[in-house]
Amino acid sequence: MATATGQPSAVGPSNFLLSLNSNYCPVHLSVVKFTRTKSSHRCSGQRRRARAVTRSALVEANKSSVPVLSDNTGRSSGISKSEVIQSTGDAARGGGNSFLAIAKSTWNRADDMQAEARAMARAASASVYSPEMLADKYGSRPLMVLRRTSEIILGLGSFAFTLWLDQRKGLLNQNKRLRATQLRQVFTGLGPTFVKIGQGLSTRPDICPPEYLEELAELQDALPTFPNAEAFACIEKELGFPLEDIYSSISPDPIAAASLGQVYKAQLKYSGQTVAVKVQRPGIEEAIGLDFYLIRGVASFINRYVDIVTTDVVALVDEFARRVYQELNYVQEGKNARRFKKLYADKQDVLVPDIFWDYTSGKVLTMEWIDGVKLSEQVAIERQGLKLLDLVNIGIQCSLRQLLEYGYFHADPHPGNLLATPEGKLAFIDFGMMSETPEEARFAIIGHVVHMVNRDYEAMARDYYALDFLTPDVDISPIVPVLQEFFDDALTSTVSELNFKTLVDGLGAVFYQYPFNVPAYYALILRSLTVLEGLALYADPDFKVLAAAYPYFAKRLLTDPNPYLRDALIELLFKDGKFRWNRLENLLVQGRKDRDFSAKDALQPVLKLLLGPDGEELRVLVIKEAVRVTEAMVVGSAIDTYHSLPDFLRTLVSNGNPAGPFMMSAAEQQSMVELRGRVLRIWELLQSSRNFDPSVLLPILQTLQQSEA
Repeated sequence: MATATGQPSAVGPSNFLLSLNSNYCPVHLSVVKFTRTKSSHRCSGQRRRARAVTRSALVEANKSSVPVLSDNTGRSSGISKSEVIQSTGDAARGGGNSFLAIAKSTWNRADDMQAEARAMARAASASVYSPEMLADKYGSRPLMVLRRTSEIILGLGSFAFTLWLDQRKGLLNQNKRLRATQLRQVFTGLGPTFVKIGQGLSTRPDICPPEYLEELAELQDALPTFPNAEAFACIEKELGFPLEDIYSSISPDPIAAASLGQVYKAQLKYSGQTVAVKVQRPGIEEAIGLDFYLIRGVASFINRYVDIVTTDVVALVDEFARRVYQELNYVQEGKNARRFKKLYADKQDVLVPDIFWDYTSGKVLTMEWIDGVKLSEQVAIERQGLKLLDLVNIGIQCSLRQLLEYGYFHADPHPGNLLATPEGKLAFIDFGMMSETPEEARFAIIGHVVHMVNRDYEAMARDYYALDFLTPDVDISPIVPVLQEFFDDALTSTVSELNFKTLVDGLGAVFYQYPFNVPAYYALILRSLTVLEGLALYADPDFKVLAAAYPYFAKRLLTDPNPYLRDALIELLFKDGKFRWNRLENLLVQGRKDRDFSAKDALQPVLKLLLGPDGEELRVLVIKEAVRVTEAMVVGSAIDTYHSLPDFLRTLVSNGNPAGPFMMSAAEQQSMVELRGRVLRIWELLQSSRNFDPSVLLPILQTLQQSEA
């Protein structure tokens, strides 16, 4: 019997899983019988020490089938699958196979929840980040702290010194490849904390030269491995059984090594399913703990003595450290993956591997194996007939949903964590570092983009209250002209043409000048989007993240019923009592590019407000605009008809007047024709959109039938 995810059930077939029940499940198993006395002996709690024989060769276990236990020999939580189905037997007779399928699915879900609970019990002793505990631990070890500080200064200092020498000798460009290799080696030598810094730099072509990007990209999954014997011993210790009882085969060496662990490819003995097994590096907690103790000390110094930095640097370090410590708990990573899959894998082009809880603990993570190519390998991607930019666009759309729809987002999307599958899907494979955007901030970010489009700098400054960048007592009046100066220079054409890096740098300069306190989640958002832009710049130096993101913003503005976004849409469409039809046309053109856009939902939040008790001001604007549009339709049609007449008829109609028969200037006539044309184009856009129903516009007609109209 297997769960919906292909995992073995907690009841029955495998002595390995039954022992997990007895060892880790809070519910005691009343009866456990094993057909193999050797396994029974291991289950008694006397775990064998790691075997002396090095398992660097492929482990091939006995091919004989695992003994199967009948339902009445072992139970989980006091109920068996047969009892679940039997208890509803009468109903099953009437429902046929469909009912049995539902019963089996219900059992599988319950069984999976029990397996997750057992995995959580195995990870109960996992460490959590605590600045106080680190201070207590390392504050009394000055020699250890001094030694580590010396290592960091020596490593980074020697690299900086060689760069300085290259510059003095005029060899800076000539030695780029050599220095890039040296920097990668320095980061690798300094350990996991600096490896993560290098991973971030490896996706920023706007910061690092190509030679550095290529070298630092190796930090994503080409790190030095630790001995296989240690990894296999960790698996046996964490799961409580020797490898040959768990896997029918496992790769002789790691297929990838990351900053916190290394990954093996294996085949589960029970189900035969191919899986990825991630094993944590030994001693990783000690190394990371000391580094964060030192980094936090530097951050505290900056907060106290460096006035130019107004952000709470300690809070940023603490947030990052908490995320890294969460990465050390592989059960938490498995839970992250499950939540991410539930929220975002509903899209056909996003793939998230499933987790095998019965083979997972605090230091061992087992997940579904996915074949794919890293997003940084553009040639290999194109060899499969795929386009890197298409995959990056999938990543951007998924990231926007993460950041602005549900608020739960992947905070470490470097190319080693993103794979292009042969089917053209984007697979996420690492869920150690996740974060959340507060609900109010999600809407404020979208509103901020609207205010940027409108160049409403005072409203942009007010947004920083909702984003928790500013406390309510801070006066925004001096900030407005600074924003105006930056954006008037940066927005030479449209917002979609603005480079994301330019935006981040410009806002960063503003943040430094005033008492901004950038929340930790915002720093992770910037990292997520800059990584995706960095990936795209490999394929297209002119790629713009904001241009790729705008269809999502347009769709949300047109369809989201949230009052904040509804008001932002009204603010975008109306100015000085006039409706800006060009803005609506642009929103519809961009919104239709989003595959989830539905025309029947477009403008519904505004149309519902139109007939509501709070819509009086909006009704007045709509009535005025209806008069203007009616005039444009009539006069514009007349102008078009006039210009389509033969010359002799035009002369006859105009009675020889060169300006024609219309009592308005040429500019006014042109304005009427343009408005009529724009309204007709918008109507065509709506009609040609998916699921459009003209009846959704009835509130406008109802408004025009009221007495004030």
